[in-house]
Amino acid sequence: MIKGSIVALVTPMTETGAVDYRGLEQLIAFHLNEQTDGLLVLGTTGESPTLSDEEEEEILRFTVEKVNGRIPVIAGAGSNATAKTVKKVQRFAELGADQLLVITPYYNKTSDVGLLAHFQTIADASSLPIILYNVPSRTGMTIAFPVLAELAKHPQIIGIKEASGDMSYTMEVAQLIDETFALYSGNDDLILPVLSIGGIGVISVWANIQPKVVHELVHDYLNGNSHSAKEKQLTHLALINALFSETNPIPVKAAMNYLGLPAGPLRLPLTALGEEKKQQLIALLAENGGANR
Repeated sequence: MIKGSIVALVTPMTETGAVDYRGLEQLIAFHLNEQTDGLLVLGTTGESPTLSDEEEEEILRFTVEKVNGRIPVIAGAGSNATAKTVKKVQRFAELGADQLLVITPYYNKTSDVGLLAHFQTIADASSLPIILYNVPSRTGMTIAFPVLAELAKHPQIIGIKEASGDMSYTMEVAQLIDETFALYSGNDDLILPVLSIGGIGVISVWANIQPKVVHELVHDYLNGNSHSAKEKQLTHLALINALFSETNPIPVKAAMNYLGLPAGPLRLPLTALGEEKKQQLIALLAENGGANR
C-alpha cells in the first residue's frame, strides 16, 4: 500500500486544447524530484470526463513509461457503466498501471445492492489492486457503510479515497482499516484528521503545486511528529480552501499557470478562474511562498 502523498495530477493542455505531453513529462519529473509518493492520472483533477478513450490510454502509457517504476502509478478507471469500467481496468492493467481508482456510479445512481454488485464485478475482473472513491458531492451517492464493509473483504479492493468531508462517516470507515484495507483522505483540508484515525495518506489536489509540503505533512505525522504535521496543515489551510473556491481543477490550474508549472487551459464546460478569485489565490500563493514552501 502506498503511504504518503499521491498527487491527483492535472492533465496539462496546449493552447489549442490538446494534451500537452511535453508538459506532462515536466510534471512527472517535478513530482519525482519533490518526493511525491504516487501519481494518479485520469482522475477528476485530470479532467477525465473530457478525455477520449484514446487520450486516456496514451496519457497512462506515457506516464508509466516516464515514471519507469520509480513510484506507483494509479489510473482513474471508474465510470457509471459496469461493463465499460471492466474493460477499462483490464486495458489499464495491460498499459502498466500499478493500481486503479474506481468511483461510485454517477447520474444513474444505484441501490446498495446494485452498488455492491457493481464494485464486486469490477474487482472480480481486475488483476490490479483497486482503491474505491467515495465523493458524494460529485456523484450524488455515498457508499453505505454495510456495503463498504463487505467490499473491504474483497482481495482486490485495498482501500478507499474518502472525500465526503463527513468526519462522522470517515470515523466509521476507519473501523475497517487493517493490513489489507487502507484509508486515504480525499480532502486536502482534512489530511491531518484522517491520519489521526488511521489513514496512511492523501490523494491530493494541493500536491500539484506544493508536493514536497504534502509529502512531508503525511510522513511527519506517520513518523510521530504530529506537531510539525499540524503546523503544515494549518499554515496552508487558507490556500487549500482557495484551491476549491470553484470546481476542481479550475483553481489549481490557475495556480500552476501562475507558478510557471505546465497546466494550460481547461476544456469546456470548465472555464478559467474569475479575476477576483484569481487575485485572491495569487495573494495566498505569495503568502505561502509559491511552490513547495
